[in-house]
Amino acid sequence: MLDSDLAELYGVKTFNLNKAVKRNLERFPEDFMFQLSPKECKFLIFQFGISKKGRGGRRHPPYLFTEHGVAMLSSILRSKKAIQVNIAIMRTFAKLKAILFAHKELAYKLSELEKKTEKHDAEIKAIFEAIRQLMAPAKNPRRQIGFHTA
Repeated sequence: MLDSDLAELYGVKTFNLNKAVKRNLERFPEDFMFQLSPKECKFLIFQFGISKKGRGGRRHPPYLFTEHGVAMLSSILRSKKAIQVNIAIMRTFAKLKAILFAHKELAYKLSELEKKTEKHDAEIKAIFEAIRQLMAPAKNPRRQIGFHTA
């Protein structure tokens, strides 16, 4: 989640949220929080209509927090609202995981069904090919059995 989105949820300014995080930087390793690169930030500006630098926009690329980073925020933001928001966010992450897991299972089942269908398609094609060969006229006419006069 973007730092600005979290700040809005927690009812604090983005600057204050980031300042609290920087005071407790040892609690936020790279897999908890990271900062966007300038290239990624340009994409974000285009995608969400964030103002350009110098026009009321951000001066620094935003920070993004993973699920663990959001959980860690509750240890540095101590207001009642922060606790309630953190609980709601963690429940949302849990639901997202459940949905993703269900989709993974569904994707696996579809993949298996597709493999079976491909196998059956190959078998059906082989059957049709055999039928076509049986229906095709013989290339060399057979000599008739018995006595022939020239």
